[in-house]
Amino acid sequence: MALRGVWLISYEQGACGTVLFSRRYPTVEKRAKAFNGASYVTVPEDGVFLKALLFELKLTDRDKNFVEYRDSCSRINKTSVYALPTGGDLWPVLAFQKSGLIYVCLPLVEQSLKPRPPLISISGISQAFALLSGLLVFINSSQKNEAEMSAKVGQLPSLLMQACPLGTPLDTDLNGLLDNIHVSTNHMQKQPVWRISTYKGKPQVNVCITEKVKSMQYDKRDVADMWQVYGTVTCKCDLEGATSNVTVSLNLPANGSPLQDILVHPCVTSLDSAILTSCSVDVMDDSAFSGPYKLPFTPPSDLFNLCYYTSQVPIPPILGFYQLKEEELQLKLTVNLKLHESVKNAFEYCEARIPFFNRGPVAHLEYKVSYGQLDVSREKSLLVWVIGQKFPKSLEISLTGTVTFGSMSKEQPVDPICSGSTAYVKLYFRIPDYTLTGCYADQHSVQVFSSGKPKISTSRELISSDYYIWNSKAPAPVVYRTLFF
Repeated sequence: MALRGVWLISYEQGACGTVLFSRRYPTVEKRAKAFNGASYVTVPEDGVFLKALLFELKLTDRDKNFVEYRDSCSRINKTSVYALPTGGDLWPVLAFQKSGLIYVCLPLVEQSLKPRPPLISISGISQAFALLSGLLVFINSSQKNEAEMSAKVGQLPSLLMQACPLGTPLDTDLNGLLDNIHVSTNHMQKQPVWRISTYKGKPQVNVCITEKVKSMQYDKRDVADMWQVYGTVTCKCDLEGATSNVTVSLNLPANGSPLQDILVHPCVTSLDSAILTSCSVDVMDDSAFSGPYKLPFTPPSDLFNLCYYTSQVPIPPILGFYQLKEEELQLKLTVNLKLHESVKNAFEYCEARIPFFNRGPVAHLEYKVSYGQLDVSREKSLLVWVIGQKFPKSLEISLTGTVTFGSMSKEQPVDPICSGSTAYVKLYFRIPDYTLTGCYADQHSVQVFSSGKPKISTSRELISSDYYIWNSKAPAPVVYRTLFF
C-alpha cells in the first residue's frame, strides 16, 4: 500500500490552474515499473500532468466541445478515479475538487494494468482517499486568507514526511501531526512513525460509534424513497508505552444490517478479506459478512477515526408524509410522522423544520398538533415542530394547519428549487446509545496489549443528516444512493 505521487492544485473558473504542491516517491516508482511491466506509464512533469488532469475533469476552455472517448455514454464515471492521457493512460488517478482546490493522488497498483483490475482489489485506493481526506481537513481548518493558505502549503513537506514517509501512508490526521511536530521522543523502544509522542498517566481507551442516517422520502408511486446509513468509529487511546496494540471488534445482533464499503485508518495492521470485499454496489444476500469486524491497530496519540462504513438498512427510522396545497391566498399543510417500532424511542432531541421559500413572512397561522409544540421562527419563514424526547405510545404524530403570508421582501429566503409547491420538511434528531444497524462495541469487544489495565469506555449514537420529506403533491428533486460519504 503505497503512493506514487501527491498533488495539491489551485483552480478557479476560467484560469489555467496552478500546482501548489507536489511530491513524488522514486522508490515507489521503481516498484510500479516492476509490478506493472509492459503496462507501466511514467508520471510526467507537473505541467503535463496538470494539463491532462484539467482536460479529463473538463475544466479547460477547449473542453466545451464533445470528446468521444471522454464524454460518450459508454464511459460514465461513477467514481473519483480517472485515467490521464499523458503519452499512455496514467491510471488510477484519484482526484476531487473542494473550494477552489483539486486534491490528487496516484496510488501504486501491485500488478499489471492490462486488463485493469477492479478498484476494490487495489488496497492503495482506500489509502489514497484517506490521505486526501486528511489533507482536505488540514487545508480547510481555520483558513481565513491567502497568507494562512500559503503557510499551510509551506508546512506540507514536513508533515508528509511523517504522514507518508517514502510514499507509505501512516497517518491521515495532519492537524494532529502539526500539533506534535516539535515534540521530541527519546525512548528505548522503537515506535511507529504515526505515534510521535507518548502518554503518561492513567491508561484509558474510548471508542464511539456514530451513525448518520440520510433520507429522501417522496410518498409517490413512480419515485422510490431513499435512505442510507453512514458510520464512523472514533477512538482515543491514552496508553503508556511506545508500541501498545489494541483490537476493536465491531459486533452486530442477529437481525443487524451488515457493514459495507469499510475504509480503515492506516494504523490498522490487518483485515479479514471478507471486510474488504463487502461493497454496497453488490446485491445483498444471506451470505453477506455480518461480523464480528476485528480491527487490530497500533493507535496514534490523538483522537482519530478508526474506520468509516455504510449500510443498507431495511427501513428508515422515521417515515414521513407531507402535503402542501395552495388554496386562494393561503397554504394548507399536513404532516404525518411515524417512528418505526424497531427504533429506540428515547431521543436527546427531535424536531421537524418546515421552511417557506420565495414567499413573504408568515402573517397568520392556524394549526393543530397531536403531539409536541409548534413555533414560528423569528424571521417568520420557518415553522419548528418540537417533538421532544419521545413519540407517544402509538408512535404516530400529525400536524395540520393553514398559513397566510405577507408581502415578499429582500429579507425573506429564496431557493430556486423550492418554487411553487415544491417544498420539504427536514428532520433533526439524535438517539443516544443506539445505532440503526445494531452495530456496537462493549468492554469485551476491546482488547488492549500494553502495560497496565486501562479503563475502557464505549458509546454509540444515531444522528439525522439531510433527512428530507418532500411535498407529495408537487415535483421534487430525485436523489439516488451514493457510495462515498
